[in-house]
Amino acid sequence: MKTALVTGASGGIGLEIVQKLLADGYIVFAHYFANARPLEQLKDECLFPIQSDLSTIEGVSQLVKSIGHVDALVLNSGTDLIGMIQDVSEQKLDHLIHLHLKSPFMLVKKLIPSMIQNKKGSIVVTSSIWGQTGAALEVAYSMVKGGQISFVKALAKELAMSNIRVNAIAPGAIQTKMMDVYSKEELETIEEEIPMGRLGDAKEVASAVSYLLSDEASYITGQVLSVNGGWYC
Repeated sequence: MKTALVTGASGGIGLEIVQKLLADGYIVFAHYFANARPLEQLKDECLFPIQSDLSTIEGVSQLVKSIGHVDALVLNSGTDLIGMIQDVSEQKLDHLIHLHLKSPFMLVKKLIPSMIQNKKGSIVVTSSIWGQTGAALEVAYSMVKGGQISFVKALAKELAMSNIRVNAIAPGAIQTKMMDVYSKEELETIEEEIPMGRLGDAKEVASAVSYLLSDEASYITGQVLSVNGGWYC
């Protein structure tokens, strides 16, 4: 059986990705930081939850030691940061950069040697629509998500000859707890801006990840698949 590591696996999108990959026949190592319960409730013999803090280098090393080789890597950990640029502290900025950029970089660095040896592997990074277009009041978040997209495009070129594919998904407004910061009226305004007239479902994002990891996407690398209902196309 193929093995996959999903980071940020207990969140709204992460949990759906885990369930989709289990249905696809993967053994799934599901990383979480503080919220184990959603994963524990799945009760699947092919699911192995692993706790670590990916905002630290020690957390990255701990996670890698717990899993060994994987055939697929889904880099999904992250957190939003809303506020004017002058209100973003250096501490919060460092945390955001480490979680979205440095930890994914180090995870890939530690996990790709076995993929290269096997001449096969697939990596998917969960970026964001704001990494493509930018968002006022989310400048730092837009910056790191844009950095993830550049990371994907460069890494895809570097690993292509080893038959390792690297792609990203860029979700738009998806119905998860991240949207809880918006009022009912604000959500209605967002829905009106989206051509499909609704928020996305986390299952739809998980299906996109599943496709990019699959052999059906065997000639796709270095791409960003937008899952956004036509928003900001």
